Amino acid sequence: MADWDDEAEAATAAVEDMVPPTADMPEVHLFGKWSCEDVQVPDISLQDYIAVKERHARYMPHSAGRYAAKRFRKSQCPIVERLTDSLMMHGRNNGKKLMAVRIVKHAFEIIHLTTGENPLQVLVTAIVKSGPREDSTRIGRAGAVRRQAVDVSPLRRVNQAIWLLCTGAREAAFRNIKSIAECLADELINAAKGSSNSYAIKKKDELERVAKSNPTSERPAVHASPVTAAPAPAAASAPSGGGRRWTTVQSGPVLEEWQLPARYRRLPLEEREIECINNGGMP
Repeated sequence: MADWDDEAEAATAAVEDMVPPTADMPEVHLFGKWSCEDVQVPDISLQDYIAVKERHARYMPHSAGRYAAKRFRKSQCPIVERLTDSLMMHGRNNGKKLMAVRIVKHAFEIIHLTTGENPLQVLVTAIVKSGPREDSTRIGRAGAVRRQAVDVSPLRRVNQAIWLLCTGAREAAFRNIKSIAECLADELINAAKGSSNSYAIKKKDELERVAKSNPTSERPAVHASPVTAAPAPAAASAPSGGGRRWTTVQSGPVLEEWQLPARYRRLPLEEREIECINNGGMP
């Protein structure tokens, strides 16, 4: 038995000698140049939606579409790859991933030469400053439609910021002697500064200005005015209820106590007011 234990220990020692020591993982640099370790996301609400650090670090912004298999999984896609994919709009540019990667790489080189900063940090700052925080949506049906201000979710802020940045670069490069890489670099630098020369910043300010001019609507407040009730018509007997008249602040119809539904007449005054408010001022 002892001989068997000695042979097992010897075999284990031999295997351990054959296994090389674990080496530290090298730091991942985008395009072999740009590190993501010191990149900071200044907006805390977007930190979970801008994938740029640690496990999201990549050498190349290409993942063969694995983040498109499931809804909302694109929030985990590296942010540089999302920028690259947005450059492949519209139809005539579909599938030209190598061209889009080359444009982004060239734009990052220009950003580093112009500002001396890490292009990844410039990109993250530009996305944070270009995403609108408030927008407006259409409320109502075909007859009466109005716009109402709404908050924008963090994922949509990132989506819209990337789309605005790429759209601005594409439009600036159209019929221009400057290449699209130069226009993309200018767009990212201006957006990171918050300059109005950026297409994305101008569009963001416009969206927020429209939302500010269409404030969130509130339900009309309801109050009970202690007015003596008029005599009830002969056809309907008016039950005793304190002689209160129910109306809305926005000049709604005045209801006498005897006109309220039976379920309202059975409620105490406080609960009756709450029910009216929840129903938009009407019983």
